[in-house]
Amino acid sequence: MTDSAGRQESRRAAHARKRISRRPSRLGLPAGSTAVPDRVRDEEAGFPALLQRVWQRAAKAPDLPSALEVLLTLDGHVPADIQLRALNSAEQAALSALCGLTWRDADADASTATAAEPGVGSNGSDERPVFRGEIALTTSGRIAVRTPGGRPLDARDLVGGVRRVPWSRAVLDVYRRELHDARRRRAAGAADCRAWLAEQGQEGRDALVVQARQAALRTAPFVLYQQDTQYTNFRGRNTLTGKTLWPGHPDCALSALHGLPLELWSDQDTQLVVCLTLLIRSAGFGRIEEANGTQLSVEHVAHTLERVRRTYNAVPVPGAEPVPAPASHTVADLDHLAAALRERRRQVAGSAQLYREIHGALMHKVERVAAAPGDVARARQGAVAEHLRARLPLTGDTLADLGRDLDAAPGWLARPHGAFATGLESLVYEAVAATATAFDADFAMSRGMRSLPALIRALRGESWAEICDWDITHFFCCVVPRPEAAAHFGHSTAALADAAWAMSSRMQYNSWHFVAGNLPPAPEVDARDHFVPPVIPDLAFFSDQHHHGHVNNNVRFSIRSPQGVDVDGRRFEGFMDLRLLRCAGQPFGEQDLLAAHQVSAFIARATSLAAQLAAAGTGLEVTAFDSGWHWESITGRAPAGAHSLTGQVRRAS
Repeated sequence: MTDSAGRQESRRAAHARKRISRRPSRLGLPAGSTAVPDRVRDEEAGFPALLQRVWQRAAKAPDLPSALEVLLTLDGHVPADIQLRALNSAEQAALSALCGLTWRDADADASTATAAEPGVGSNGSDERPVFRGEIALTTSGRIAVRTPGGRPLDARDLVGGVRRVPWSRAVLDVYRRELHDARRRRAAGAADCRAWLAEQGQEGRDALVVQARQAALRTAPFVLYQQDTQYTNFRGRNTLTGKTLWPGHPDCALSALHGLPLELWSDQDTQLVVCLTLLIRSAGFGRIEEANGTQLSVEHVAHTLERVRRTYNAVPVPGAEPVPAPASHTVADLDHLAAALRERRRQVAGSAQLYREIHGALMHKVERVAAAPGDVARARQGAVAEHLRARLPLTGDTLADLGRDLDAAPGWLARPHGAFATGLESLVYEAVAATATAFDADFAMSRGMRSLPALIRALRGESWAEICDWDITHFFCCVVPRPEAAAHFGHSTAALADAAWAMSSRMQYNSWHFVAGNLPPAPEVDARDHFVPPVIPDLAFFSDQHHHGHVNNNVRFSIRSPQGVDVDGRRFEGFMDLRLLRCAGQPFGEQDLLAAHQVSAFIARATSLAAQLAAAGTGLEVTAFDSGWHWESITGRAPAGAHSLTGQVRRAS
């Protein structure tokens, strides 16, 4: 680090600088110098509090079906089928016997469907119970069921108490049949997985293990189950490579399989590797998150792939035949289906907009195909275009028109415009501000890299280590809250500015996290923590559950629209994005997402044009959107200690 005169910064000065708070409300003050914390975490916020509320409602429900409706949906926070597919074989058989509940599609093809026998629950029966079971909610959010032969549920794993469930003789008979069939299917699936893995040979199996381990390392957190065994790269007791377990860690279940003879693999591990392989082959690492929170078995993967097949086939693709149903649910046939779905996905993406629906409480994702833009999407885009037309040197009625006008004369992006040092900064700010208003969002934001010339120099020199070594100050994120959002932060503009800067910092980290995923394979790139960059937008519901930043800053409903940017002949996926947040009220919808994706495409277009200018030798640096900027733009006044930090942040960039 150098100072403004170009002198090398001393270690003491560097440490002193790092001890200065960047929080807008305390800008320029020593970190940790307040007598009391600025904010105290709300005990009613987050996942544990949600589970407490869910259990209280379920415990008071008048009957078992009503209680299960609350538990399966976490009181309306997730689709019920996620929880149903999280049950082990005995629990699934129990709910099928008690209430006729099953995760299998009633309208599935005859070859893949198993119709549930109508529930014959003991409610209303005069018969004396032959067994008294229990139903409860675990601290992980799963339903727990005590079944015949099982021990009482362990209170240490439960959110509250248990609900006693009497079983009649008729229920017990149905349960026995259901459990027998489930065990038969599970044994057949495990044997099929083992046989398929045997065909791959030792070298092939090792390659599949390495691929699965990379997926765990480069993918957002997931939690998968094999009966009651949990496989996860998320917090707590990690069993897979991720943030806690480094690649090759002996505690990683996948690392333990590398080079191990197949006969020593457990049935659970064979299904883990096979199912991860099928999911990855159908759509890359991201498909794994569509199994999040569920049982990872061949049966469940077949269910997921069938849903995807129907979704893709519903999209007309000129010159392409629909993907046929698999001949069977053997691993070999599902492998062929996964490959066909991957190709079909590429075709569908050229005809329609793919996106993911995220259910934050269980971190479960579902890929969707959006309908065509309608009146809502057009109105949102029109409002943004009107705002930009009035504030930028661009003409046109639509975002597409404005983009074409920008293409014709992009030079102003590198020159001062309005209150900003560059037109690019002005364009980013105005687009974000317009979106916050047009979409009725509490916050809108967009991120990017501060120095495109520095990136281009490093790319031309193939300086992968240099790029990997850049910290988050080399990136920016412009966050614009609507004034009304202060109501969610005690009506304090200072707290609102702090929340905006916290979001900005996190988005800078996301840019840092994704950029390495676009670089060619190299030791320094492989060693650098990074995720596979996102390429499709998503809608998130109830994200204020697990992520501490989301909990603290009331990030409940959101849209994320990532875009790729071309930089000196190299495509950087996920280089920037546009995000919209609501702290309360109604969630965003599909039409909102389609409109937001067009706005983010406009910002990405401008960023690619700015990169062209930089590649041709034009100096272009983004110096706005630091902590001081967020304070001034939100509160309307200068921070008391602005002189001590703002310049340092800009020089560091």
